[in-house]
Amino acid sequence: MKANESLVKIPVVQAITYKPDGFQWKRRASKYGFILLLLLIPILGIFRIDVSSGFIFMGREIWFGDFFVVFGFWLALACTAIIFYSTVGTAFCGWVCPQNTFSTIMDNLTTKLLGKRAVIDWEGKSGKIANKKNKPLNWLLLVIQTVLISMLVSFIPLMYFIPPDAIWSFVTFQVNESIPSSLYWIYTVFVFIAAVNFGVVRHYLCRYMCVYRMWQFLFKTTDGLHLDYDETRKAECEKCNYCVTSCMVDIDPRNTNTFDSCTNCGACVTACNSLHVKNGVPGLLKLKFGKRRNKVTLAQRSMASLPERIRWVLPVWGLGVGLFIWGLISYQPYHLAVYKSDKDQGSQIFEYRINVAHKIYEPGEVKVTIVGLDEKLFTLSNDRIVFESVSRQDLFVQIKPGLSKGLHSFIVKAESKDGWTRLMRMQHFVNNG
Repeated sequence: MKANESLVKIPVVQAITYKPDGFQWKRRASKYGFILLLLLIPILGIFRIDVSSGFIFMGREIWFGDFFVVFGFWLALACTAIIFYSTVGTAFCGWVCPQNTFSTIMDNLTTKLLGKRAVIDWEGKSGKIANKKNKPLNWLLLVIQTVLISMLVSFIPLMYFIPPDAIWSFVTFQVNESIPSSLYWIYTVFVFIAAVNFGVVRHYLCRYMCVYRMWQFLFKTTDGLHLDYDETRKAECEKCNYCVTSCMVDIDPRNTNTFDSCTNCGACVTACNSLHVKNGVPGLLKLKFGKRRNKVTLAQRSMASLPERIRWVLPVWGLGVGLFIWGLISYQPYHLAVYKSDKDQGSQIFEYRINVAHKIYEPGEVKVTIVGLDEKLFTLSNDRIVFESVSRQDLFVQIKPGLSKGLHSFIVKAESKDGWTRLMRMQHFVNNG
């Protein structure tokens, strides 16, 4: 009991400084590793968004018409999110979420420069800014760092709309046809919103506005990851609130609820362990799967268990993954379409436009032939299309006079060197012979 008594007599817990243990270093690696992954995905061309065509995955344009890829991806993603909600819950917030990561960085910067966590206090609980740190230079440094962080954060989503070869042009203000001039204004607006967010809002966005948290409330289970407090040793923390002061969302980790602002980050676990490690005993807090042992609320009674949730989610997830894989296997690298020419042709159509789209970011070549018509009765503007990258090109076929009155069928055949072939049957009507 002497070790416990020594813990009770801690007078001012806020003055204690602890070093993050291996648990917290893993959390930091997870958070910054996820941000690095978000940067590498568009740079390496793994995934980005093309507003004019759709999604781009591994150098391939994924149109909304690629049903199996699109539907399978979103179905699998939705089920993955439900599984995540049902198991680790808000661990995404504490271990991965960029909003939380940069908000924590801003908390630390503000504490260092101004002596408090938040510049604006929404709940009237924080103290005043430290007098010795309330200086113009400290405020200037905080503003500069806030703007720099906001510029980095705002650039990440834009990278998903800019081709990899145009990212450097955007950064260096070089002229590039892939970058509209309005994009710089859009980026400026993003920087302003991010600066307000990280300078003022921070973790309050997680608490009141986060879409992930809203959906997490719907799919939480009784067996999800949560903080477990050992009430049998509560006498050890009667005069200690170190876990509370270490919490970035300002809740009491010893009294968490089924639905609260806890992000399962484990900072309170590390803080409590740091006070007990010298005495050779574990802290009173730990992250745990399974039902809560301290209390059972009405909300918990109505929640599904993890096995019940997984029983129906996994088959749907498997269906989504299967559709996605099948969509990639059956993916068509080209697309053929034949239309009436845009020219004003009166009552008798004599020209058709053949449009071939190349959907892969690599060179390609397509040969086009007309089957079913005598070569003397039509003219094809070109029989071969060469692509340097993703693009669309048109050919034109003109029907010459000489066909008898009535309906005539012909086939437009397109074939590439890599084995892709597509046939499109057309009906040509001659009304005057």
